Amino acid sequence: MEPDNQIFNHILPLQIRFNDIDMMGHVNNAVIMEFFDYGKMKYFEHLGINVEKEEVTIVIVHYEADFRGQIFLDSSTEVRTKVEKIGQKSLNVLQHIVSDGQVKAVCKTVMSGYNRKTKTSDFIPEEMKKTILDYENRKNFSTFEKNVVTLQN
Repeated sequence: MEPDNQIFNHILPLQIRFNDIDMMGHVNNAVIMEFFDYGKMKYFEHLGINVEKEEVTIVIVHYEADFRGQIFLDSSTEVRTKVEKIGQKSLNVLQHIVSDGQVKAVCKTVMSGYNRKTKTSDFIPEEMKKTILDYENRKNFSTFEKNVVTLQN
């Protein structure tokens, strides 16, 4: 499947390793999920958001993936990551694995604000929201649901 018209500011090249390949001769689906996690980690790291050390951070509460095609050892592959929506306590991440110019997998992740001290859900810090919105070059917002912002270019 050809990449759609989604705009991704964060594109991370991936190195396919021999041990990523399964007996079918392509990258194993479990490894693709690791690629998505790596892409999310590098996205937030690039923004200076340390999800491992902040007192109020974000954690994955739901994800779903569609596998659309095979990825092979010699493929030129990247993970593209963007935040699509931000609410008071959660945000939605969209990711594509693109290999040799084709979308091979799509992942949608919901991440929730989380307070490490109280071990409960919490509001996403305003500074984190602003950092993400600035990075995604979002100037206009429209209300999606109560207290949820849908990001538009």
